[in-house]
Amino acid sequence: MAAANAPIAMKEVLTLPSIGISPQFITFTNVTMESDKYICVRETAPQNSVVIIDMNMPMQPLRRPITADSALMNPNSRILALKAQLPGTTQDHLQIFNIEMKAKMKSHQMPEQVVFWKWISPKLLGLVTQTSVYHWSIEGDSEPVKMFERTANLVNNQIINYKCDPSEKWLVLIGIAPGAPEKPQLVKGNMQLFSVDQQRSQALEAHAASFAQFKVPGNENPSILISFATKSFNAGQITSKLHVIELGAQPGKPSFSKKQADLFFPPDFQDDFPVAMQISHKYGLIFVITKLGLLFVYDLETASAVYRNRISPDPIFLTSEASAAGGFYAINRRGQVLLATVNEATIVPFVSGQLNNLELAVNLAKRGNLPGAENLVVQRFQELFAQTKYKEAAELAAESPQGILRTPDTVAKFQSVPVQAGQTPPLLQYFGTLLTRGKLNAFESLELSRLVVNQNKKNLLENWLAEDKLECSEELGDLVKTVDNDLALKIYIKARATPKVVAAFAERREFDKILIYSKQVGYTPDYLFLLQTILRTDPQGAVNFALMMSQMEGGCPVDYNTITDLFLQRNLIREATAFLLDVLKPNLPEHAFLQTKVLEINLVTFPNVADAILANGMFTHYDRPRIAQLCEKAGLFVRALQHYTELPDIKRVIVNTHAIEPQSLVEFFGTLSREWALECMKDLLLVNLRGNLQIIVQVAKEYCEQLGVDACIKIFEQFKSYEGLYFFLGSYLSSSEDPDIHFKYIEAAAKTGQIKEVERVTRESNFYDAEKTKNFLMEAKLPDARPLINVCDRFGFVPDLTHYLYTNNMLRYIEGYVQKVNPGNAPLVVGQLLDDECPEDFIKGLILSVRSLLPVEPLVEECEKRNRLRLLTQFLEHLVSEGSQDVHVHNALGKIIIDSNNNPEHFLRTNPYYDSRVVGKYCEKRDPTLAVVAYRRGQCDDELINVTNKNSLFKLQARYVVERMDGDLWEKVLNPENEYRRQLIDQVVSTALPESKSPEQVSATVKAFMTADLPHELIELLEKIVLQNSAFSGNFNLQNLLILTAIKADPSRVMDYINRLDNFDGPAVGEVAVEAQLYEEAFAIFKKFNLNVQAVNVLLDNIRSIDRAVEFAFRVEEDAVWSQVAKAQLREGLVSDAIESFIRADDATQFLDVIRASEDADVYSDLVRYLLMVRQKVKEPKVDSELIYAYAKTDRLGEIEEFILMPNVANLQNVGDRLFDEALYEAAKIIFAFISNWAKLAVTLVRLKQFQGAVDAARKANSAKTWKEVCFACVDAEEFRLAQICGLNVIIQVDDLEEVSEYYQNRGCFNELISLMESGLGLERAHMGIFTELGVLYARYRAEKLMEHIKLFSTRLNIPKLIRACDEQQHWKELTYLYIQYDEFDNAATTVMNHSPEAWDHMQFKDIIVKVASVELYYKAVHFYLQEHPDLINDMLNVLALCVDHTRVVDIMRKAGHLRLVKPYMVAVQSNNVSAVNEALNEIYVEEEDYDRLRESIDLHDNFDQIGLAQKIEKHELLEMRRVAAYIYKKAGRWKQSIALSKKDNLYKDAMETASQSGDRELAEELLVYFIEQGKKECFAACLFVCYDLIRPDVALEMAWVNNMIDFTFPFLLQFIREYTGKVDELIKDKIEAQKDVKAKEQEEKEVIAQQNMYAQLLPLALPAPPMPGMGGGFAPPPPMGGGMGMPPMPPYGMPQMGSY
Repeated sequence: MAAANAPIAMKEVLTLPSIGISPQFITFTNVTMESDKYICVRETAPQNSVVIIDMNMPMQPLRRPITADSALMNPNSRILALKAQLPGTTQDHLQIFNIEMKAKMKSHQMPEQVVFWKWISPKLLGLVTQTSVYHWSIEGDSEPVKMFERTANLVNNQIINYKCDPSEKWLVLIGIAPGAPEKPQLVKGNMQLFSVDQQRSQALEAHAASFAQFKVPGNENPSILISFATKSFNAGQITSKLHVIELGAQPGKPSFSKKQADLFFPPDFQDDFPVAMQISHKYGLIFVITKLGLLFVYDLETASAVYRNRISPDPIFLTSEASAAGGFYAINRRGQVLLATVNEATIVPFVSGQLNNLELAVNLAKRGNLPGAENLVVQRFQELFAQTKYKEAAELAAESPQGILRTPDTVAKFQSVPVQAGQTPPLLQYFGTLLTRGKLNAFESLELSRLVVNQNKKNLLENWLAEDKLECSEELGDLVKTVDNDLALKIYIKARATPKVVAAFAERREFDKILIYSKQVGYTPDYLFLLQTILRTDPQGAVNFALMMSQMEGGCPVDYNTITDLFLQRNLIREATAFLLDVLKPNLPEHAFLQTKVLEINLVTFPNVADAILANGMFTHYDRPRIAQLCEKAGLFVRALQHYTELPDIKRVIVNTHAIEPQSLVEFFGTLSREWALECMKDLLLVNLRGNLQIIVQVAKEYCEQLGVDACIKIFEQFKSYEGLYFFLGSYLSSSEDPDIHFKYIEAAAKTGQIKEVERVTRESNFYDAEKTKNFLMEAKLPDARPLINVCDRFGFVPDLTHYLYTNNMLRYIEGYVQKVNPGNAPLVVGQLLDDECPEDFIKGLILSVRSLLPVEPLVEECEKRNRLRLLTQFLEHLVSEGSQDVHVHNALGKIIIDSNNNPEHFLRTNPYYDSRVVGKYCEKRDPTLAVVAYRRGQCDDELINVTNKNSLFKLQARYVVERMDGDLWEKVLNPENEYRRQLIDQVVSTALPESKSPEQVSATVKAFMTADLPHELIELLEKIVLQNSAFSGNFNLQNLLILTAIKADPSRVMDYINRLDNFDGPAVGEVAVEAQLYEEAFAIFKKFNLNVQAVNVLLDNIRSIDRAVEFAFRVEEDAVWSQVAKAQLREGLVSDAIESFIRADDATQFLDVIRASEDADVYSDLVRYLLMVRQKVKEPKVDSELIYAYAKTDRLGEIEEFILMPNVANLQNVGDRLFDEALYEAAKIIFAFISNWAKLAVTLVRLKQFQGAVDAARKANSAKTWKEVCFACVDAEEFRLAQICGLNVIIQVDDLEEVSEYYQNRGCFNELISLMESGLGLERAHMGIFTELGVLYARYRAEKLMEHIKLFSTRLNIPKLIRACDEQQHWKELTYLYIQYDEFDNAATTVMNHSPEAWDHMQFKDIIVKVASVELYYKAVHFYLQEHPDLINDMLNVLALCVDHTRVVDIMRKAGHLRLVKPYMVAVQSNNVSAVNEALNEIYVEEEDYDRLRESIDLHDNFDQIGLAQKIEKHELLEMRRVAAYIYKKAGRWKQSIALSKKDNLYKDAMETASQSGDRELAEELLVYFIEQGKKECFAACLFVCYDLIRPDVALEMAWVNNMIDFTFPFLLQFIREYTGKVDELIKDKIEAQKDVKAKEQEEKEVIAQQNMYAQLLPLALPAPPMPGMGGGFAPPPPMGGGMGMPPMPPYGMPQMGSY
């Protein structure tokens, strides 16, 4: 059966390798497809990733780097579920991600491993563990919910599917297990069915199952069905069944009867079994898919077999429902994604024709709305109608596929049935059935509505329209309009009867809806007429309608000017204005005329409206001069100003200030140029200076920046308007920094009497010219002096102010200034008053009035400058009496006391408030001793030193420095650059220190001498203090200082001081002596203070005399001393002496250094003694480890054995490794044997050549590394038996296998290596690497065993690796076999063709070539067979018949000149009607003169150059060939050429038949003439019969009469007369029957009128109520699917025959 005629169409949607998916990942565990939307592939190489393939964009896969054990895409949305096992546990971690939002939705850690999982709905995941099944919702935070426990029949099963029904009340779990022992190849299937409501399970045998919903007649609720397929082996028989049963039958309702059918497996597929089941809910079909690619199609309702075929040559492991197409997707091992769909055009004819199942064909057509059953349905309808089964006929018509019975004829047929009394009329039954099933078409809706309207049942119409049960039409609207206008409008709108809709809206006066509707449907009404109509009754409505027209897409259909004129004709000015204002909003240049028009009509009639329009500023393109004139006439002077463009016009209008709002006038000035604005300002001031001054001031304020401040000032000054200048500058002053403007403002304010403003500006402004302003104010002599006070106070003119006020007798302002304004300037005022010889009483009174607010220092300074300081005595004493502590007060008072010599020394010593520096400075020239007193009191060091040096007061200076105890001061006076240092030191030594009794002063002095680096002076000083029985003789610090200073300055005195002094710090001084390299003195100090360790350290470290140190150690006999001696000996390399000293010291702390030194000196015997001592004190692994090592180095193996048996803390592993590394193998053997380190022991025994022991140790170690080392050692020693024992334990590790193989091969041990690998095949842990490596070895060294090995272990080989080896060794036959096993058919075919002597086998090559992916290999194979095996080329081409391009094959053979060689092949494929094949075969038939086959080819296959062939053979020597040429001309429609050729060969019968078939009367009559001319009377008579329909009787009779052949014409004439009379009789009969029909129709109308009352009673019962939700409806037929696969002919039992595989 051709693919195009098959009921199921197959299409390859995608191949996974084509989008980068490696074949190794195309498996059940790596690929998932939960719906027809997504495919998800999990990759583990080259890196872990998940590939998501959107079936809408399959060539754009989304690859994400994700590590997981399983990945599932949600059936509907871009949600990804991931599962991964937690390392080291059996728990699984589950996560759900939203890919679009890039966010994790949920996660959960399962306590047990999930062995299978699947999306059972878009919101629910099914999780299957080893024992239970869980459901996990992706909504909320819920955790997985346990649904049921797995039954016993699923134990040790591989779970392959899990499903639930749409209600989630029934669940099914499917698994597979190994087959029975008698037939292990047949996999066993098990199923667990679980009821959620009943919480019960049932175990069944099944390989695949699926749920479906089916509506049983008589039951409004759908039934839940389960279909499952099983294939089992019992009692030596294989049983294959399909079952369909109902789950949870509804009590009291019709139920679905159980169905079952056989699954027919061909003999070659006895071990095949179902792996998946999909149900097409769209067509009600069951698809059963098997592992080897068989497809079984069954009807869901009857379980009838529909179709069977093999859809894939490769195993199928995954399927998914394609719900939209009503089919399914399947994925095979090659990575093909196949889509199976129902061929809607052929399935019904297939079922009715080839299966001869008419009932099933009709049900399929009805169920899927499919074509192909029209004749059956019509025939059945007629049968039911004839049997008066009107209800059943109505149901059949309602369900007829593609509505073939939903015609007016059917309605007329039901109308023609007479109504029986007491029964529902058949027509109403028909309509009721249609309403129940769905929607009526236009004709049905009209007929039913006519009945309802006649019965006045309008509510039924409304319900049906609301439920969309009726198809609306214009005729239906006309009918309903007679009873309801609103309902009719709805019908018109649905029917898109646009003129009727517009008319209806117009009648309802809903004009706005007209525009909306017209735009929606693209209708153009007469807008002008509609607008005129609305204007008559509703002007405002007309405005709204016009505005709606203006907003229409594509522009207003009526010109704006026309619309405006319509309004103005009726004097509707306001309406016209409203319309124009709205439509002119865009302010376009082309609307200039309309803008002018709307302004004109309003300026004339409603000026305020025009003013508002102009104020809005929405128009800019109107005639501005015209509008300006109209505005001036209307009194809108501001608008006129805005529109005039000439200065005279503006000047004429602007003087009307009485009628212009000032603010508007000011704003207008902003539009003028600077020159015009200044001109207008001058005109306004000239016309009315007083009245227009405020306007001019406001203008100047607003636009001073544009006009220029200077220009504005100039105008005011020109008209001498200081008032205007004052107001103008007052507004500008705050933003100006121009001194001249500030001065002019002050001047204007002063001249206008604004004294307060003058005072404010002088007080606040920072920008006026102070000198100029001061002079102006002095000249102005204002009665109020405050402005002048402000200027002088702020800018430092206080003396000038004081002089002005004093000379103008304004003493009150002087007092006010000093007391209230600025008391701080009182000293300046006092000074100026003194200069002006003001009386002292006024000055004293002024000073006393201010008191504490007066700054004393500048006052004193002013009086002191004028030698009038005594003037302040009363003021200062008054301040002191008030408790003032101000330093300036007391300084001034002190100066007065010193000058008056009133006991000044007492004041200087007792007063705590004066400034010592100020007063001391004042005293220096008067009395230096008083200055020293002042400086001493204030600790003024620098000043005191200077005054004492200057006046030679060194004794006072020495006493002050000693008492001061300040380091910085001492540093300054003891500085070598101080020329008075010697005098000071003498006074300190002779006077200051002897007088002092303070240790602190002595210490500070000594420290100062030390700091100043005066050691000799210091020594003399200290000897005087310490050695001469003073109060400080036994002072600890001074003794230390004396010795330390001697160490530094005079080392020769140190030993004497050490012997004479006892109270000093021995350890510290000793350390200093060591630092100063006085080692003997240091030794004496340490020895004097019994510091033996420090003393011996001096001997060792500084004097470097080990002998003296040993002698000293023997004398003191202290462990610490011996320890120090031992360390020194160790440093000097005297290891044995050091060990002896350490033993004497009983010191175990330095064992690490001793061990290191002993190893370097190789004194292990002494080390043993030391370590034995150390072990008694510390428990250190290092000590015990080194002791063992020392025993080994001294070859004391027995003591090693004794020691390790005793308690110890030695690190035996490290010791053993060290001994091994240093080749002390015997000792290492003892250690490794003791600690059971078999791995190291084995290696050690290898070093000792004890191979058997090494093998035994390696066996105990059981380590791959150990086995490998021992194995390699045995190989090197040629101990191959032992090497094989070791090697068998190595090669089971995949990573070490290759290393072992290379080691053997590098040493030429090929046979031993092969023997090892062959032994490894029988190991329990034998892996793929062993089988592969052995194959590689066979390929290299024993080729005769290679093929046997490959065939035996093909499933356990790493085929790519072995392929490379075979390719390298040129084993082509084996290489071909490996390519076949690895599904690399392209490479296999290439290998066979390139190396045919060894690799070619015809049967094998046929199997290979049909599976290759590269099309070019097909044609390469054709060339190959043509060259090497031409006798078998047809057999090969027959195999490729469905794959190759036949045209190309023919072209290849034609070029090779062997076209006849493939004649059998071309005959076999000619059914495809390929032009090249047809022409090649026709060419061969012509050459062979096989005219029968040539004619058959022409008849059956018309795709060739017909005219070319006819021209080629029309001159052939064989008559039959020429006859074929005529036949070809006839088929091509070249009638004349065909007839001419037939006449030429006297083939008159052919000529007559050709003329008859041509239908050309002229040709037929020409042939008659030819027969007459040739005298062929019999042919003439025969031609009349053959061409009867073409020949006119008069022509035939004329020819016969003229040529005397009347007798030969009579049969024709008789036939013609008989036919003519028959036609006349038929016409008469038709006329009589028509008259009878008219009478019958009149009688029927009378009967209908008589039965109207009965209709009225039956109608409510006959028409059904609106259907319940969920009833009726259906699916639209899907688009036909293209493509398909070839289908073989049907077998006898009605199903398609299986093709050869």
